[in-house]
Amino acid sequence: MQIMAKRYPTEQRVRATRMAVDRLDEYGSAWGVAQALGPKLGVGPETLRKWVLQAQVDAGGRPGRAARSWRRSRC
Repeated sequence: MQIMAKRYPTEQRVRATRMAVDRLDEYGSAWGVAQALGPKLGVGPETLRKWVLQAQVDAGGRPGRAARSWRRSRC
């Protein structure tokens, strides 16, 4: 059985990520904020957690590869 990835509209992704990042201090971790906000925003907790972590990488607050350079190298 294959699980198909659910595509979220870009606007929903951006808004959910911004809300989660803004509340990171309240929940203490990306997983905590994702569990609390994900269901309220209609997004799976693991999906939201990944978005938050990528936003932190993109902002330079966490080591890793920025989404922009990752997308460019895939082409």
